[in-house]
Amino acid sequence: MQYEYKVVPAPIKGRSEKGVRGAEAKFANELNILMNELGADGWEYIRSDTLPCEERTGLTTKVMSYQNLLVFRRSSMAAMAATERPRRGLQNAEIVAVPAQHQYAGIVGVLRARKDNLRKVTTTYTDSLDIAAE
Repeated sequence: MQYEYKVVPAPIKGRSEKGVRGAEAKFANELNILMNELGADGWEYIRSDTLPCEERTGLTTKVMSYQNLLVFRRSSMAAMAATERPRRGLQNAEIVAVPAQHQYAGIVGVLRARKDNLRKVTTTYTDSLDIAAE
């Protein structure tokens, strides 16, 4: 059987919920939530590892730190089934492609729209000055 693996960083901070008190309980709650979310997608927890990681601090200094990681796996068949399963809240959702106006598409379009609006404001301001001068 073939597997695919997923490695995620272990949580470093707990999550507070109603009835969860104390640092240990909050941390366990966060870990529980993470594992249940991945388990719902077919991921099976394998182990946790602490691995060294060389990080750069400044221009020339390097520091060795250690990262805590959680290792999960799932069979290739489970991966295909998980991708076909609808996500929560999207069962009845419909994806509709809406064509954007070509002149206002993307970041260039946003900048053009701002420029056009600035021209309109400037034009109305100068027009009101011409009327006041008459």
